[in-house]
Amino acid sequence: MEAIAKLNNYPTSPRKMRLLVDLIRGMKVEKALAVLEHNPKHPAVPLRKLVLSAISNWKQKNEGADESSLIVKTIFVDGARVIKRMRPAPQGRGYRVRKRSNHVTVIVDASNVVSKKASKKIENVEVVEAV
Repeated sequence: MEAIAKLNNYPTSPRKMRLLVDLIRGMKVEKALAVLEHNPKHPAVPLRKLVLSAISNWKQKNEGADESSLIVKTIFVDGARVIKRMRPAPQGRGYRVRKRSNHVTVIVDASNVVSKKASKKIENVEVVEAV
């Protein structure tokens, strides 16, 4: 049974967060935590805490289950509110500065559940030979 954790309105641009999210998508949870712990980018710290929260949520749902087979099943970043500011510009003008923020959603699940679904998809695929 999968578990979800969300991080809302984190004040960094979605593009910067997606660079980290793409690194850990589909990884085992232990490896993803190690990657995030040693990554120098500033959104790595809250993203690591979010993955730990998802693991904790999964433990709460599945009491007594083994967490060593957990993987990051789905993780995605959405844009959130944008704070608009003005910056002085030449000749009395003002340029708009858009301070972006994002929402991150993590879904973790046991890897054996994911592999069963993947194997069902493979069984249904018809193989066509090329001549």
